[in-house]
Amino acid sequence: MSTKFQRAKPQFVYQLRIELQHIEPLIWRRILVPDTVKLAKLDRIVQAAMGWTNSHLHEWLIEQRRYGLPNDDWDSKDLLDERRFTVGAVLGEQVQSFAYRYDFGDGWEHHIAVEQRLPVQDGHNDWAMCLAGENACPPEDVGGPPGYLHFLEAMRSPTHEQHAGYWRWWGGPFDPQGFSLNAVNMAIRKLR
Repeated sequence: MSTKFQRAKPQFVYQLRIELQHIEPLIWRRILVPDTVKLAKLDRIVQAAMGWTNSHLHEWLIEQRRYGLPNDDWDSKDLLDERRFTVGAVLGEQVQSFAYRYDFGDGWEHHIAVEQRLPVQDGHNDWAMCLAGENACPPEDVGGPPGYLHFLEAMRSPTHEQHAGYWRWWGGPFDPQGFSLNAVNMAIRKLR
């Protein structure tokens, strides 16, 4: 007799609004995430939704607790292993907002609001997806919010002393307003 491992069916879906802090105009995404998704998978979903490349360490700050992947290169003394916790277990019905930090060198901080906790409708909202968003994600390793503002200034001005260098580094023009809902959902779909 063989038994197959079956995933728990989601009961609820969280509608989350992710906002990248310290950048104007605001860079944001609205996503749906089933309650059965592990925090480690939510990391990958946020990465895909925002446009990050998962090249750096990260952590979650939820209800005065830190979650992430334990790592010897940084302070993970009180860090809870994100692979052991589902979104539903850590957010429940009470959590209204939490934080996600990415790339401790550049210091990207994200505020995530729990907009709604919705019942699952099979075949309609029982998988992770992006519903909306605005503005392009900054490039990886651009130097955090101040570095990104400098990058934008240089890219907009052909006479800027670093324009050609950034142009080569990025690979051409950069549209800070660029956001494609289709591209984001294709990236999220590849995670399934």
